Amino acid sequence: MHNAVRNPWRPSVQNQMLEKLAIAEVIQNWAVWRDAGDWERLRTVWHDDGWMTATWFQGPAEKFIAVSQAGFDRGVSILHFLGGISIDLNDHRATAQTKMTISQRGLVDGVLVDVVCTGRFFDFLAKRNGRWAIVRRQPIYEKDRMDPVSPDARLTLDAALLDSFPEGYRHLAYLQTRLGFTIKKDLPQLKGEAVMRLYAEGLAWREGAPTAFPAGGPG
Repeated sequence: MHNAVRNPWRPSVQNQMLEKLAIAEVIQNWAVWRDAGDWERLRTVWHDDGWMTATWFQGPAEKFIAVSQAGFDRGVSILHFLGGISIDLNDHRATAQTKMTISQRGLVDGVLVDVVCTGRFFDFLAKRNGRWAIVRRQPIYEKDRMDPVSPDARLTLDAALLDSFPEGYRHLAYLQTRLGFTIKKDLPQLKGEAVMRLYAEGLAWREGAPTAFPAGGPG
């Protein structure tokens, strides 16, 4: 009589993988639909209380979509590319870290430049009424650089202005300032107190905190 072969894929493990696949699809859809200007479908990756933080914007997801659409229509060029993803799951709560780059093109003192910022999206997610979606998105900014689009262009930056921004996103902030945006200067980077607080907030969220934000609320 042959011994029964034990299936290593227990139902609980299978279910976790399916949940993580659903979460990964949400995150991938965000990047594709945001960059394609597919605003109606972009709304579906957020819960109604979703909150978006970026260098140039902090506010409700619905307002983020509106201002992104307005920028898209007037030619603002901000694109995203995603890499590996790590998901921590606890029942109907999850956090996800996704390697990404933010690429923005624009004029700095009359010179067309590309800025590429490397980092991670840190997402707080919830499954409500059978649907995974984002409750809070906080990018982590690790490093960036600026290059003229034309190789023969000459570009001189204001050193004092550049140094006034955090190291992880200083070139992105410089370009966005030149384009008229107001930049938040205390965002999480690769190391430091801000990113450690973010990790702690993510853990608290997975363990059942009433909101995805610290005691002071979103900001």
